[in-house]
Amino acid sequence: MPQSIIEASGLVKYYDKTKEPALDGLELKVPEGKIFTLLGRNGAGKTTFLRIASTQLLPTSGSVSVYGIDAIKYPKEVRGRIAISPQEGKPLWTLNAYDHVLLTLMMRGESRGEASKKARQVIDAVELKEVEKVHSEELSGGMRQRILVAMTLACDVELLFLDEPTIGLDPLGRRRVWSELIRLKEEEGRSIVLTTHYMDEAEALSDELAIIEKGKVLVQGRPSEVRAGHLKSKLRIDIAEGFTKAELASYGRVMEAGNLMRLFVDQKVAEEISKEALKRQATISIAPVTLDDVFVDIVGKSIEEDTVEKKEPGGPSKGGMGR
Repeated sequence: MPQSIIEASGLVKYYDKTKEPALDGLELKVPEGKIFTLLGRNGAGKTTFLRIASTQLLPTSGSVSVYGIDAIKYPKEVRGRIAISPQEGKPLWTLNAYDHVLLTLMMRGESRGEASKKARQVIDAVELKEVEKVHSEELSGGMRQRILVAMTLACDVELLFLDEPTIGLDPLGRRRVWSELIRLKEEEGRSIVLTTHYMDEAEALSDELAIIEKGKVLVQGRPSEVRAGHLKSKLRIDIAEGFTKAELASYGRVMEAGNLMRLFVDQKVAEEISKEALKRQATISIAPVTLDDVFVDIVGKSIEEDTVEKKEPGGPSKGGMGR
């Protein structure tokens, strides 16, 4: 068994040679038995990577292996060990939730009896029981999304790919899916790779994550490692008024967030700022640094650096926005 269940090396993908690549030499290793999250903005390259690793799409160049199998040369060998819930997938309008899951399992070789049993289990897990016999055309977009996720979760495979699995779901629906993913990992030993641009989802689920931007991995590690490795400060202070940006910059790193100025500091400096805010009758809020803060810091720096390089006369042009 390989040390990593997925290994990508130098992955490049052009959809159009006249435009910038969706993947730009991406390097990535995914550990086994974990929930691994690809975190990035819309268009960062997350879906393109998932489609290549799940044998749905060929790269322009580079290599990717799944369980030590070359996914480009031997896609059929990979497909028997994986299941995927694609972001662009849609359920068949004339089928209900139960039939979607049942037929998925039967097409993968399950007997009707076993498929029926598993279908009912997963429908209960993602709480589709009340609408299991309703045609998907009559369901909301969130419910239809839940059907697609249920079809994937029901499959008895080692590795699950989930592309934006909770997009369109309400907060309760998202948490039901989260609970089932954690159960599959902890009780059944499944490996799960998912993409998201929701920071709370990445925080709640990830054993390990990679932040992707413009088709490249900017940083990879456990969420706690990623937070500790960047924005060294422990606390974030949001300030709407009462201080100038120059004043705050003398205390630590400042980011603008809408009408707020966001200052990153340690506890001692936070106490100092709090006392000064009290004197000035300025309203501030203090909270721990989050993954969202780190993401904005990392991706923001990447964008700024890219812009500077493109403006330099004769400077190299980096890869741009992927799909």
